[in-house]
Amino acid sequence: MDSGTRRRLALPALAGDRLIQERTMPHLAGWRACAEPCTAGGRLWLLLSMVAALACPAGVAEEWSRFRGPNGSGAGRAEIPGRWTDADYTWRTTLAGTGHSSPVLWGDRLYVTYADAAGEVRTLAALAAASGEVVWQRSVPLSAGPMHKLNSAASSTPACDAQGVYVCHGSPEAHLVIAYSHEGQLRWRRDLGSYTAGHGFGVSPIVHGELVLVSHEHQGASAVFALDAASGQVRWQHERPSEVVYATGCLFGGGGGLQLVLTSYERGITGLDLTDGSLAWQLDVFDKGHVETSIGSPITADGLVLGVCGWLGVRQEVVAVRPLAGGKVERVWTIDRGAPLCTTPLVQQGLVYLWSDDGIVCCAELASGAEVWRRRVGGTYYGSPVSLGDRLLCVSADGKAVVLAAGREFRLLGRTDLGEASHSTPAVAQGAVFFRTLSQVMRLDGAEAAPQR
Repeated sequence: MDSGTRRRLALPALAGDRLIQERTMPHLAGWRACAEPCTAGGRLWLLLSMVAALACPAGVAEEWSRFRGPNGSGAGRAEIPGRWTDADYTWRTTLAGTGHSSPVLWGDRLYVTYADAAGEVRTLAALAAASGEVVWQRSVPLSAGPMHKLNSAASSTPACDAQGVYVCHGSPEAHLVIAYSHEGQLRWRRDLGSYTAGHGFGVSPIVHGELVLVSHEHQGASAVFALDAASGQVRWQHERPSEVVYATGCLFGGGGGLQLVLTSYERGITGLDLTDGSLAWQLDVFDKGHVETSIGSPITADGLVLGVCGWLGVRQEVVAVRPLAGGKVERVWTIDRGAPLCTTPLVQQGLVYLWSDDGIVCCAELASGAEVWRRRVGGTYYGSPVSLGDRLLCVSADGKAVVLAAGREFRLLGRTDLGEASHSTPAVAQGAVFFRTLSQVMRLDGAEAAPQR
């Protein structure tokens, strides 16, 4: 790798888990932290953030810029009821195709992907968040390739920042990463090479500061790429011996510096130095008694990193590790009873919620993994749960939105039929929930929804 590819980057930093989402300075994409001790500049930034927060409803995120929102945590806030009717939607828009990708938002734009019936035309659609009107669409022809019956040709969720939106389309023909402005103008296009997987494509990018981070882990030469967000040029490339991975990475700020967290059956849970892609830490934690794959995504909370791996009908497991200084990592706990395969864990106020694919929800202590409660809610789930403040929300494969109370006591608050099947994870922004079914997108406003522009 040449020196230009390996050069160290000036990136926003994280200090442990004291994260402040950048809602008020959209030109600084990603996350910052107020380190101890705070500098004068840090105190000024924090003050500006607090002042700006007074201009919008408390706790209401303006952006949901990647799969599962802020750092993949699934944490949002919207005061929606446990049940609702079709009349309660602010808008409902029918797309010109189908897909499994989840919606993302930046400012007044909502982005989602879909494909035609043959899976040979992949489309990124930009909708007006306030009205649901399709503002622009950009399509790319690409061969379909092999695909699992539960996958789609539009399963990759876009990512966005102040400069625009980034989308991945993949098949054995190519793995395309394409950047558009928020007005739909092509900024750049990069081909990472053939993507081979018997179950099809489903890789979602994330963006942080100057970098667009993309996993290219498949049945071939695998790597993780950091692309320049402005130009699409490769800033660094980390070769990674692994099979197919569908999990979307996240960022971790402990253990020295800022790392990109990845999971795979072959490598376990990994942290890559975000400045140059070098290995910061790694722990091989997943059961090697049988083949597994990573579909559900990793998350971070309270100094822990949670990784998901498994194989349908054999074994699923969620493992928590704690990265330490000097590249060391310690295993903290493992949950393998009723663990998910496709869905991603959710953490809130010291509790971790595991919403398994077969409709069993487990609440456990984040610190120890000790079970608090476990209940069957019914249904099959491929979309992941999100938090709405004091409530949890997840959508089943047959399109039933299930709302639970967050906390140490199980309470089912309601179940609403969205009217169509769904494999997607809702977006929570501007005090509203944005649902995506196979061919539709809808907005449900909460009690404290941000004013529609």
